[in-house]
Amino acid sequence: MGETKKLMIAGAGAILVGFIMVGMSKQQTNEEKESAAQIRTLVAMQEMANQKCPKLIQTHTGTQVYFPSKTDTDKNTYVTMEWVGEADSNFKTASCTLKQALGGVSKLVIDGKVLIDK
Repeated sequence: MGETKKLMIAGAGAILVGFIMVGMSKQQTNEEKESAAQIRTLVAMQEMANQKCPKLIQTHTGTQVYFPSKTDTDKNTYVTMEWVGEADSNFKTASCTLKQALGGVSKLVIDGKVLIDK
């Protein structure tokens, strides 16, 4: 066998080994899969809460809110966001809870007054 042929076979072997190594490293354990699913769930809930809650608060108060002052979550079933009104706001405090099971806002409290409770 000539040197060129040996070099080509060695190169093909190295590429094959590389593909096998990459394929083996992409296998996830159950813990990694569960962790990734939990992160996706949390991100989806927070994204939905960031879309729905500010709109509801603006609808009820006329004041647009941006960033919550406090966020509470169990990372699986609910996200609660709280806002503190500024000097020019039409509210003092607002709290909005989104539950994943409902797929929407389950509780909205503005200045201690419960506006939505599901």
